[in-house]
Amino acid sequence: MLERVAQALTRFSTRHVPDAYVIAGVLSVLVFGIALLVSDKGALDLVGYWGDGFWGFIPFTLQMAMVILTGFVVADSPPVVRCLSKLASWPSTPRRAIALAAVVSMGLAWINWGLSIVASALLAKRIAGRKIGVDYRLLVATAYLGLGCMWHAGLSASAPLTSSDPSQAFVKNYLKAPVPVSSTLFSPFNLVLALLVLVVMTLLAVAMHPKKPVPMPETGDPEDGDEPVTKDGRPTTPAEWLERTPWVNLVVALAVFVYLPMFVTKNGFRRININHVNLLFFGASALLHWTPASLLRSAERGGRHVWGVLLQFGLYAGVAGILDKSGLASHLADAFTTVSSPKHFPLLVVWYSGILNYLVPSGGAKWFIEVQYLADAAHELGVPMGDTILAYAWGDMFTDIIQPFWAIPLLAVARLGFRDIMGYCLVFFLAYAALVSGAFLAWGILG
Repeated sequence: MLERVAQALTRFSTRHVPDAYVIAGVLSVLVFGIALLVSDKGALDLVGYWGDGFWGFIPFTLQMAMVILTGFVVADSPPVVRCLSKLASWPSTPRRAIALAAVVSMGLAWINWGLSIVASALLAKRIAGRKIGVDYRLLVATAYLGLGCMWHAGLSASAPLTSSDPSQAFVKNYLKAPVPVSSTLFSPFNLVLALLVLVVMTLLAVAMHPKKPVPMPETGDPEDGDEPVTKDGRPTTPAEWLERTPWVNLVVALAVFVYLPMFVTKNGFRRININHVNLLFFGASALLHWTPASLLRSAERGGRHVWGVLLQFGLYAGVAGILDKSGLASHLADAFTTVSSPKHFPLLVVWYSGILNYLVPSGGAKWFIEVQYLADAAHELGVPMGDTILAYAWGDMFTDIIQPFWAIPLLAVARLGFRDIMGYCLVFFLAYAALVSGAFLAWGILG
């Protein structure tokens, strides 16, 4: 039964859920059509709102691109690659290997989801290459737990970090004031739930290891992430000398690691936003790669993963412009306040965002759309904005574990298809959905 449902979901996703750019285009047309029907604005007005809003996500677009790029560059650095190889040698049994993959994947995702994507995939291949009898399909599914269950509760979480940034226009327009990370990411509820999810999902992954494991297929390909280091030889020009000496990177890293403690000392952790997290990873990238030449080669490889953000986010910003200027966001806010109550609003947001995420898998850009009516509904119901942001964040992850979109980089490294891991992912989803739903229901009632 479970396998048939998993296969059906995989077929639906791979056949009917297109690339995120296409989804953004379809969503633009859909919102345009709905606004044309329910508002008093004409087609030309709506086109104007779309065009005016198209560039509204420029700061956010760069922030998300830097999350991906810096996370990749850190994971691709020689010290981290060596560390992953060392970690892969620790487990001596299949179940210990699964537990290690789960903890590393979710732990790194709490720090930076871009880092988790790359590092978890490389760790899984190194563990499987040791041939200790681990089931490769379960190992890869477990490596996906960071993106499927943890990233939006951590330090690269789009909604909480952008909502704490006073420079974001939506903060003033919809939230009325920045929401500090002490009310979201560092709230006791979020920290306890993140720890609980890590423990429960790790134990579940270990318990699912089959008696007859399927090994990693022999592809004959060199192991990803082990690209040979270029032997540049002796520099022949001043420019080459600068590129191959560490002092430029050391100056950059020193500036970053002096500035960030100064900022925290002066302003406290509650003022941290996504810019500070990206700056931290930029400094770490410079330090871990040691020379500009190594950093630039890695950044070139990481840049291949950024193009989707650059193409999509303008379309999402145009949708946000239509929602805002046409009054459609107000209609949606009224619908939420009609069907919900203060106690059940967080749970409703979790499920609504989770279902929408399966069809529109873009946690950051989708927040800029949803915030327009979720914030209004929260104000109307008297629900704290931090609670609403957390409900969105956990709900946005709700269906990530059964959504192939975010698994593409992992599966490319692992040389598997999503159908190979979907059965395990579905079990993870059921456990995760029950745990998170119960937590938000209890929080809404008791809070």
